[in-house]
Amino acid sequence: MAKKVVILDYGSGNLRSAERAVARVGADVEVTADLEKAARADGLVVPGVGAYAACMAGVDELGAGPVIAERVRVGAPVLGICVGMQIMFDEGEEHGVVTKGLGLAPGAVTRLHAPVVPHMGWNTVAWPEGSVLGAGLPQDTRFYFVHSYAATTTSGRVATTVHGEQFVAAFETDVLRATQFHPEKSGDAGATLLRNWLGTL
Repeated sequence: MAKKVVILDYGSGNLRSAERAVARVGADVEVTADLEKAARADGLVVPGVGAYAACMAGVDELGAGPVIAERVRVGAPVLGICVGMQIMFDEGEEHGVVTKGLGLAPGAVTRLHAPVVPHMGWNTVAWPEGSVLGAGLPQDTRFYFVHSYAATTTSGRVATTVHGEQFVAAFETDVLRATQFHPEKSGDAGATLLRNWLGTL
């Protein structure tokens, strides 16, 4: 029986492309703002595009923060994508304004120190030993990034890449996993990563 995955609709994110990508690797997917369904699903995907503060405002307005945090507390898998990863951190700073995040990963999201921002395009990712998301992916595998802000440190198993400076491309704890890049836009490599995540549900 296919695992049930909810893609959280809080007003931000590439919902349909994420839905198609997760369905393609074998999940029973629903895009919804229903927090009960988000709490009960085998896996919860938190997408996000645009500004950190706007994404957090959407999460707060829906009341989704406690649901995401409770899933992590009880060991129910969560996958954050792009700004959906960034809001897992303690805080994000944009244009001198600091916005409180969900506080599920230690660290802050700040503007990339790079000659060209936004960082837009394909980059290889250095996966840590024991990575679940990166299992079976060669170190020269490339993923698609679109962002101007990033975290440079956090805890757990951390994958990195470089654009001007080294930053967190993905991180994993036992139940919370997140990617700065877009697996749903990363072709076969992204599909492998999503399949790897599905295998944890």
